[in-house]
Parts: sequence; structure tokens; C-alpha cells
Amino acid sequence: MNLPPDSLALLLLCSQLGLNDDSLKSLTLREWNPLARKMQAASLRPTDLLGLSIEDLQARLELTTEHATRITQLAERSNDLHHELHHLASLGIYPLTRADPDYPEKYRQRLKDSAPAILFYAGEKALLGQPGIAVVGSRHLDDAGQECARFVGNACGLSGQVLYSGGAKGVDTLSMESALEARGTAVSVLADSLERAVKSRKEALKRGDLCLVTPYNPNAGFSVGAAMGRNRLIYTLADYAIVVASDAETGGTWAGATETLKNNWVPVFVLEHEAMPEGNKMLLQKGALAFPHPFKESPVKLPDWMKEKAASLPLRQPNQPSLF
Repeated sequence: MNLPPDSLALLLLCSQLGLNDDSLKSLTLREWNPLARKMQAASLRPTDLLGLSIEDLQARLELTTEHATRITQLAERSNDLHHELHHLASLGIYPLTRADPDYPEKYRQRLKDSAPAILFYAGEKALLGQPGIAVVGSRHLDDAGQECARFVGNACGLSGQVLYSGGAKGVDTLSMESALEARGTAVSVLADSLERAVKSRKEALKRGDLCLVTPYNPNAGFSVGAAMGRNRLIYTLADYAIVVASDAETGGTWAGATETLKNNWVPVFVLEHEAMPEGNKMLLQKGALAFPHPFKESPVKLPDWMKEKAASLPLRQPNQPSLF
């Protein structure tokens, strides 16, 4: 696989691919961001790091010996990295880094330094960041929640909006399948094994109707921390978000919705009905907009309805994002 030099450098430094030495860890986002700022100040690009000695890294970037040594060690595994990338490509999985021009611009603008340094994706990359609606919520739904998830997925398909979800059971799967059944498109931001998900969604991926993306290693197992960490990535790709069902003050749905409300990333709607969960009620009290059940208008009118309802909300103005 032929990668741009800066992309290769980010993969060597910030991914675990091909890293067989348990004592050597790739750079975390909290480690990469300060380094990237130093590089920009020194007019260096990621690929420039690969050709610098430990002494040069120390002198030009004011790094400790330990940090400079770690960078050079990470950069030495090029053959192992290419082997892993070749394996992933055989499965239809490819990397996308913050150094790439087609990295999702919404992540750059909204998340800035919190945007993942590396993403892995399968399917139609061009869907990432296209106009669409995020649907989030519990795996366990009442009848109203199930109807809402299916309705929004269908509405996205009929109105040409991308359906953004987390790819899990419950809300995510119901809405995604409804969008695809309506001949629409969907993006699933995964918290665990992209390799496994690719095998179960071959037809939609082949048609170009679906993109699966993750900030974690493609063979990563599930963890609560990973699931919590990817929530913001669902919201910040979309234009609007609908919370179908949320627990009160606990869980990933609650955390993602409250973080989005706090940062004004996108307008947040919450399903409102007589038997709605307590978390839904509390999110409405925090400033989320009510999404009625049942929705009285035609599904194709959903995007315009949301735009009208959200018109009075303040949204964060984008600042200049970092380069890589």
C-alpha cells in the first residue's frame, strides 16, 4: 500500500499496528498534540521526524532523551507496519490520518486537538461528514423507541441524509437497517472490532451505501472506555442528533448527549413521549429540543423540520484547526 509520507509517519508513531514489543507504546493523542505543535513551530512535518537522530530530535524539538528514543524506535518498524496494512487492505480496511486532506473536516473543526490522529475505515469514505442525522440511544427500547429509530433511519434514506450511528444493537442497528432498506446511506462509528463488522456488512459496503469507521485498532475488543470515547465521534460527524432513549446521569448515551449540549456541536433532539425514560426528561431540561412521537409530518420533511426547530440555537463557531 502506497501511503503519503506524513500518513505513514502518523501510523508509525500513533498506531499499534505492527508493534510487537510490549514494552514500546505508540504515542497517545495527549502525547502527539504537544509534539505536533512543536513540529509546526519548527516548520517540521510528521515525515521529517523519521529521518532525525535522537540528538536531532532533542535539539530541534526540545525532547527528553527518553521521548526522542521512543520516537526513533517507533519509526523503525516500517516493515511490520506495511505487513499489517497489507492484511487490512485484503479485508477492505484502510487508514485515514489527520495529515490526509480527506480526513473529515467536521472533526478538525469541532474537535480540534481531540480529533483522533488515526481512523480506520471500510466502505465509502466520501460519506464521512456528509449532511446527516446522528441517532443514539439504548440497546433496550420500548415500542416508541423502536418506532422512532426505524422512522429516523427511513427518513434519512428517503431524504438523502446520511444516518450516523454507533453500530451497536438496539437504536443503532434498527436505524441503520431502516436507512439502508430505504436505499439510503449510513455511517457507523464503531467502538470495537472493525474486522468483524466488515464481514457482516459485505453487501452494503460493496454497494457503497455504508462506511464503517473506528478510532481504535481494527481488531480491538469491546471496552466501556472505548464505547464512551467514540460517542463524540458520532455526534460531530452529523448536522443534528436524535437521542431516542437515555438513562439518567449515567451511561454512554447520557455522556455523549450532555457533552454535545455543553459544547454546542450540533442541535440535540430528544424523543418525547408519555413513557419516556427519566434521562430523556432531564436532557430536555438541559436544553435539548423535543422530538415528538409520533412524528406528524412526512419522513422526507424531517431535515427541514429539524433545521427550522434548531434555527434559534447558538452553535459553536469553528476556529482554525491544527494541521495534523
